[in-house]
Amino acid sequence: MAKDAIRLDLPVSEEMLRSLRIGDEVLIGGTVVTARDVAHKFMVEKKPEFLRPVLRGAVIYHCGPIMKRAGEEWKVIAAGPTTSSREEPYQADVIETYRVAGVIGKGGMGEKTSAALKQFGAVYFHAVGGAGTLLAACVRRVREVLMLDEFGAPEAFWVLDVADFPAVVTMDSAGGSLHREVLKASEERLKGLLG
Repeated sequence: MAKDAIRLDLPVSEEMLRSLRIGDEVLIGGTVVTARDVAHKFMVEKKPEFLRPVLRGAVIYHCGPIMKRAGEEWKVIAAGPTTSSREEPYQADVIETYRVAGVIGKGGMGEKTSAALKQFGAVYFHAVGGAGTLLAACVRRVREVLMLDEFGAPEAFWVLDVADFPAVVTMDSAGGSLHREVLKASEERLKGLLG
């Protein structure tokens, strides 16, 4: 991570989120909540009220962490990002309903999510895949776990306090998408190769 990475201590203002652009390197601090497929489906279909105060101003992390119980507390062993595209059918609705500051994942998301980021002033952060133990070291505390018995550990909502969590903005609230740009450049390159 570059020395000039932007410190993003959640919660932050919408103005701050809207100032971020694709390519910006950030160090995230504050509340990050893991949510994968089952959790996203639950949020959209049930719209549980108990999640609103937990998620508002937080960042959702597409992650199924590996956890270990130590007495009454939980320790994160590994917390690498999972592929975000699986949440595309749900993410825009989740952003609107819960007013999250952003989403952390890997691989980017589609146009529906991009439109929601633009409308509600949120951001998509790309985390490095394969760095699960390094990213776990950024977790300062497991504040709580929600829906553990119902969903199981990988799919539960793990509410984490993080510090200096490294990520790169790859989809911003101005409609920019590094993923879209890379796809377009790749398609143009392929056309050139195929003649």
